[in-house]
Amino acid sequence: MSADGPLDTRLTEQRNPASEDIDRLDPTAIVDLINEQDAQVAPAVGAERESIALALEYAEEAFRGGGRLIYVGAGTSGRLGVLDASEMPPTYGTDPQMVQGIIAGGYEALVRAKEGAEDHPEDGAAAVEERGVGDKDFVLGIATSGTTPYVHGALRRAAELGARTGLLLCTHPAPEYRERYDVVIAPLVGPEVITGSTRMKAGTATKMVLNTITTGAMIRSGKVFGNLMVDLQVTCQKLQDRGERILMEMLSLDRGEAHELLDRAGGSVKTAIAMQRTGLDANEARERLAAAGGRLAAVTGEPEA
Repeated sequence: MSADGPLDTRLTEQRNPASEDIDRLDPTAIVDLINEQDAQVAPAVGAERESIALALEYAEEAFRGGGRLIYVGAGTSGRLGVLDASEMPPTYGTDPQMVQGIIAGGYEALVRAKEGAEDHPEDGAAAVEERGVGDKDFVLGIATSGTTPYVHGALRRAAELGARTGLLLCTHPAPEYRERYDVVIAPLVGPEVITGSTRMKAGTATKMVLNTITTGAMIRSGKVFGNLMVDLQVTCQKLQDRGERILMEMLSLDRGEAHELLDRAGGSVKTAIAMQRTGLDANEARERLAAAGGRLAAVTGEPEA
């Protein structure tokens, strides 16, 4: 810090006084220090509960209206957006287009840093145009420092195309961001243990926020029954096992019965539950579920929240 204060006012770029001597610590002390700093993340995310809930609502509205949730980011932020999007189809049986991640520099940037890719707002604008963003979509920019040109270029163009827009950052948002975007989420996790290494606390906060938005939107969209991922579609042995265990618990079946029912349902846990609870065959159960907007309780006659 200079005599006049920090050279950069962004929290993500400031020096953390708690870790100024971290290079002199033994391994256990380093672990303890990082853990102490990580403990600040969850409360910072919790302080943004109302903004996160609003983003969740925007995602849900997009899904119900036939639109998409599209993340845009660079570096770690972009990778986390792509990661969250990629986890939706196996977990909730969604179309891969429903939640998407755009990263500055494209696919190559997922595995190898392309730092200069974040500097061009026109590239961000072009990326949302290529995805055909429109008024049914919700575009959430992720920029922990709050200033990434690629992200702001994408969000500005998305807004011009009629989409709802949001910004997730880990520093104090500029006043114009709250005027420009429909929602701003700003968990203030403080300076990083290693100055500027936003893959640490800021990255953890980002993952927590994205988890909450998509999980909540999937719950609200009928893809969870109780706390079970009933829209699971069997695509591998792990999911076969999980699907069978869900059926065993919910329907009081043994392993063999669950396996046979899941097979008749084409690997769809939700279809299997509807079949067992109503006596319908697989095609009829799928049709009833589609007519009910995927809400299992509406098909089985159980009370909904």
